[in-house]
Amino acid sequence: MASRVFFAGLRARSRNDSITSKVGRLFKAAGMDDLIEPGDLTAIKMHFGEMGGDAFINPIFVREVVDRVREAGGRPFLTDTNTLYKGSRHNSVDHLETAIAHGFAHSVVRAPIIIADGLRGRNVQWVAIDAKHFRKVRIAADIYNSDSLIVLTHFKGHETAGFGGAIKNLGMGCGSAYGKMDQHSVRPKVDPKKCIGCGTCIPVCPVEAHVLEGGKVRISKEICIGCGECITVCPQEAIGLEWSSEIPPFLERISEYAFGATRNKVGKMGFINFVTRVSPDCDCFAWSDRPIIPDVGILASTDPVAIDAACYDLVNRQPGFRDSKLRGGWEAGGDKFLGMRPKVDGRIQLRHGEELGLGTRDYELLEI
Repeated sequence: MASRVFFAGLRARSRNDSITSKVGRLFKAAGMDDLIEPGDLTAIKMHFGEMGGDAFINPIFVREVVDRVREAGGRPFLTDTNTLYKGSRHNSVDHLETAIAHGFAHSVVRAPIIIADGLRGRNVQWVAIDAKHFRKVRIAADIYNSDSLIVLTHFKGHETAGFGGAIKNLGMGCGSAYGKMDQHSVRPKVDPKKCIGCGTCIPVCPVEAHVLEGGKVRISKEICIGCGECITVCPQEAIGLEWSSEIPPFLERISEYAFGATRNKVGKMGFINFVTRVSPDCDCFAWSDRPIIPDVGILASTDPVAIDAACYDLVNRQPGFRDSKLRGGWEAGGDKFLGMRPKVDGRIQLRHGEELGLGTRDYELLEI
């Protein structure tokens, strides 16, 4: 049976038709007010953006969701988890400072912020899932212990996941630091023919696995935790993965963690994806690159697989920007994500998520 996914375009000709008002209407159309019971501690899971980036969701839109949760009787809080890599969200203190700097202060969004896995990522809840890769997963405890969950996602490309949508926001985003290590479990390697020994990758490694030897970088596989940050910063693209063997299980692990994050929230979850400023890379980067397509709109559903499938299709229906990171698939109907990264098929997230029972790839798109 197809899941319903609601869509709102970005045209606006009056205050009652503003993008902010459309966020509220999508919330209601998807039935999210019915998911929240009076007194619910409602987690609004999102990404506050890495310092230097600017493609994260506008705090004004987040405030609209906060207000809708309050109207439904919930007690909302904004939340995310700390990162593996060294950056502006590696611990809760820096994370909160970054969120406030990006406009997510209480005076703007009307909700407190709780970093769900604690000061240093050790606030963990084990969840049994008995899946292909994991029997148990380590979910951020304050997300698991919330009563209901609204997931706000900036839909975009991703360097190792193909795309980042609701599934990745649930899986990697709700995993504790230990959970993120469980999911990554990939080990990058250096191509000595491309490496120029610039050392750009060395300071970003959170565990000091990179060393410069004989004018080339070497990565210690014994120390590396697989966060992949070095891949993203290498100016020579000299660091990569065994794409054919490493990426499919990595994407399946993300879906399994997403499944674990939802086990005690069946019937208590809603998802809103913003298909705007569709950047080629994750919002964990300290910059936001040129979007790959024109802005599309905003979608809402109670099914994370269906909403990501719909977003994937809507992105690919657009003509691509030739001056973006796209290397193929520019035409309307061309696969933009494979056009950027032909060795990474992010749709594995959708397929494995459906196999797990996280949702369905079959959707009905309804425009409000």
